[in-house]
Amino acid sequence: MTNEQKSAVARLIALVAFIIALFLAMRFLPVQPWLRDFNDWIGQMGAAGIFIFIIVYAAATVLLAPGAILTIGAGFTFGLWKAFLAVSAGATLGAALAFLVARFLARDKVEAIAQRNEKFRNIDTAIGKQGAKLIFLLRLSPVIPFNLSNYFYGLTGVKFWPYVLASWIGMMPGTFLYVYIGTAGKAAVAAAAGDGVVKHGWQYWTLLSVGLAATIIVTIWVTKIARDAVKKSTDVK
Repeated sequence: MTNEQKSAVARLIALVAFIIALFLAMRFLPVQPWLRDFNDWIGQMGAAGIFIFIIVYAAATVLLAPGAILTIGAGFTFGLWKAFLAVSAGATLGAALAFLVARFLARDKVEAIAQRNEKFRNIDTAIGKQGAKLIFLLRLSPVIPFNLSNYFYGLTGVKFWPYVLASWIGMMPGTFLYVYIGTAGKAAVAAAAGDGVVKHGWQYWTLLSVGLAATIIVTIWVTKIARDAVKKSTDVK
């Protein structure tokens, strides 16, 4: 193994260790109470609070902190449209930063693997070409972990700006839904905080159905991309 390969492996291990450490920290630290306190504090900051919120939301995304609390809290604090814009900006910025962390730490290792395996290279190239469409559908899916997926996408062949655009647009329905829950009324939010349960209306179940349909579509699509890429590699031989 060359020094360059050793360096690539070391960066890949560092990325995995970083993600595991963040996951454990989010699991065992009292993150949810901290986020609720932050939402309460940011509401007293006026217009400056929106910009602070965007930065904190982006950082929370990179650190794998749960975003639903911040998103619902933003709806309660800022109102529907201000909260929607703030969350959309923060989530997109955070997704871009996490993508770049993975891209610069480990993407070269993935490319090295692809160069040694023609079938893998064809699949990686195909995903790179279709990446924006796939990511758009995946962003609609409620079963794909948002924070973790940002790092995964950085390892694929998808280009940065198409990734950012597809993520931004694909996250809009979910963002709007959770902000809407936050703005549904102080009484509803207070009740949810009291018993720990958020009451979901038809909007929630509609988005969930759309997301599940998107999950099925993207699963079939990815399978077809992989099958076509493998077939192409076989045909070449």
